Amino acid sequence: MSKTVIHTENAPAAIGTYSQAIKVGNTVYLSGQIPLDPKTMELVEGFEAQTVQVFENLKAVAEASGGSLADIAKLNIFLTDLSHFAKVNEIMGRYFQQPYPARAAIGVAALPKGAQVEMDGILVLE
Repeated sequence: MSKTVIHTENAPAAIGTYSQAIKVGNTVYLSGQIPLDPKTMELVEGFEAQTVQVFENLKAVAEASGGSLADIAKLNIFLTDLSHFAKVNEIMGRYFQQPYPARAAIGVAALPKGAQVEMDGILVLE
């Protein structure tokens, strides 16, 4: 089975040895996105702004794959402070409609570059 690398200038460039996403068949595996502004490669400030930036980054990569956030079947959310869980739900509601993707929200000790939130996902394209 062949793999196709997905890349867009509308999301941050990889900061390590990974691709923004990989498409295999009709499945797209989105790498973790942290709240980097793709133009400056700097973290945005504040938890709400960081969460919005992560969703915007995921959206850009999903669109580069030929899909959209609506095609996400599984979303993983990593938080350095689980007290932000309700805020994540509120912001997620701006980007998703029912049926919502399957999801995990995981508390972690730290994230790259001092980010407060990171997300990855799996899309299934029609």
